[in-house]
Amino acid sequence: MSHHHNHDHSHHHQVEGKNLLFSIVLNLVITIAQVIGGLISGSLALLSDALHNFSDVLSLVFSYVAHKLSRKKASVDQTFGYKRAELIAAFVNAMTLIIVAFFLIYGAIERFFNPQQIHSELVIWLSIVGIVANGLSAMMLKNDADKNLNMKSAYLHLFTDMLASVAVLVGGLLMKYFEWFWVDSVMTMVIAIYLIIVGFDLLKTSTKMLMLFTPVHIDIDEIIEEVHKIPGTDKLHHIHVWHLNDDELHLEAHLDCSEDIKMSEFNEILRKMENVLFEKFQINHINIQPEYKREEISKDFIVQD
Repeated sequence: MSHHHNHDHSHHHQVEGKNLLFSIVLNLVITIAQVIGGLISGSLALLSDALHNFSDVLSLVFSYVAHKLSRKKASVDQTFGYKRAELIAAFVNAMTLIIVAFFLIYGAIERFFNPQQIHSELVIWLSIVGIVANGLSAMMLKNDADKNLNMKSAYLHLFTDMLASVAVLVGGLLMKYFEWFWVDSVMTMVIAIYLIIVGFDLLKTSTKMLMLFTPVHIDIDEIIEEVHKIPGTDKLHHIHVWHLNDDELHLEAHLDCSEDIKMSEFNEILRKMENVLFEKFQINHINIQPEYKREEISKDFIVQD
């Protein structure tokens, strides 16, 4: 079994954990302020935003721990290290987004049929604080979010918090000038629905990675076609392609060679395969089992081992 890892890290992005740490502290302060403000003002939307913020604090802590774990070196007991820790964090964070959303919907429906007078001044000022603080935190994580699923989950928590604060601000202004107190419940529902949408998308992506599904941008037939162009190859089969984490895309397969060649000759085929798979599909880790005229070779390219 030949195993190659492309060490070209031109696509690798170093994530800044200190940005997460700053966001955790900032969101903890916001959460405490919003809880106090929500209880004093009687605003469900503000308390809902505080609950979402608190879930963010927990999610950001989880993301930070996963980020640190993912940097630990592999050992004989953990041969992949903790590289999949960030995928687990993204999955859990997506679940919390959806769970919090349903709690918000329940509270909003209950309050809609039993509206209460709300001190809108406090709601307005605290929502402005939330917009500024969450917007700043989200901006700090934006670059990392484009490259890392764990950071994307943290960024989505912060970004939806900012949008929630905007919704609370709009509601507060409408309550102040028009006394539309039912708007508080409507704004809460809008926040919750948006949480479900973004949470489900993140949950779907992280689940596919955890289940080792073939990445959406990978076409197995195209991989086979490109590999078969390499002289000395006959048939690529028993193919598996998966994400270990955001940075590592793995492929393992059996390769039937067209000739009974020496290992040094196979190494040259392997080098060409490695280059093709990395340049065309960004696969940076391949594991190939060489074969020659094995009688039991399957006719299928995909085989469940």
